Amino acid sequence: MKRISLLVYEEAVLSAVSGAVDIFIGTNRFVEGMGSTMPFELELISERAGDIRLFAPASFICRKTLGEAENTDLIIVPAFNGDATEVLEKNRALVEWIRQMNEKGSEVASLCFGSYFLAEAGLLSGKPCTSHWLAIPDMKMRYQDIDLMPDMVITDREGIYTSGGAFSSLNLILYLVEKFCGREVGIQVSKMFSIDMDRVNQAHFSVFQGQHQHEDKEILRIQKYIEENYNAQVSVEDIAEKANMSKRNFVRRFKNATQNTPLEYLQRVKIEAAKKALERTTESIHSVVYDVGYNDLKTFRKIFKRVTGLTPQDYRRKYSRA
Repeated sequence: MKRISLLVYEEAVLSAVSGAVDIFIGTNRFVEGMGSTMPFELELISERAGDIRLFAPASFICRKTLGEAENTDLIIVPAFNGDATEVLEKNRALVEWIRQMNEKGSEVASLCFGSYFLAEAGLLSGKPCTSHWLAIPDMKMRYQDIDLMPDMVITDREGIYTSGGAFSSLNLILYLVEKFCGREVGIQVSKMFSIDMDRVNQAHFSVFQGQHQHEDKEILRIQKYIEENYNAQVSVEDIAEKANMSKRNFVRRFKNATQNTPLEYLQRVKIEAAKKALERTTESIHSVVYDVGYNDLKTFRKIFKRVTGLTPQDYRRKYSRA
């Protein structure tokens, strides 16, 4: 059973809290109905116990304070209303508690603007992050060591999760249900709550969708070429020739448009394809390596671990839906 601590504070968005509660409780009921033990123990945590009145005309009863929640598997930080600087300053104790609990081994997930709390706690340094699109310009200025991916619906790196804005946060909750309970439970819960699972899957695969939002038509054409031919033996020189540019000019222009070098872009597309193969199939690692266009297993493993934080074998053990 996974113990989940859902943070509640006065500025929290009502739907972010209630939506997460509904899905986890619904999952418990469904799994129990199948004759299995309920998978989640959900608790509402706040800086103080009792009635926490939200920004909206609603309140939640929290029976545990931060000091009383000593052990938890997953912390969920909901979105907030209001100025980020003021909210973070007012809830500095929450930020510190999140950091300390993560050091003890707790995973942490943010919903929408909740990503600010993770960034303030130092959990997003060097990691991918998504949030509400309104937050992205401000987060870029505040946290320059974060790999912001504004058009991603979900990010998942080393037990740190972030989600897109508003109701797209529910896709992260569904993703966590599927991750901890399995594919079949995830499918049934998605039907129960009418949440489109494809948004999670497509975003998790198409990491670079957001980098299509620029006006360099030639680079867009090359991006499409890379995404359709990632499993071929192509080099940056080959791609530059395809674009009718010198390698130096091509690399500069590609990075200006996408914020990645062509090699980084190609590697990430390959790794995303490999991740899906490891999740969905029982192919050998060697077959997956070959299918995504690598010949050297050692090189693949090195790049895979750098991108995902896990070896291919560990990734399969953790995420395989077989």
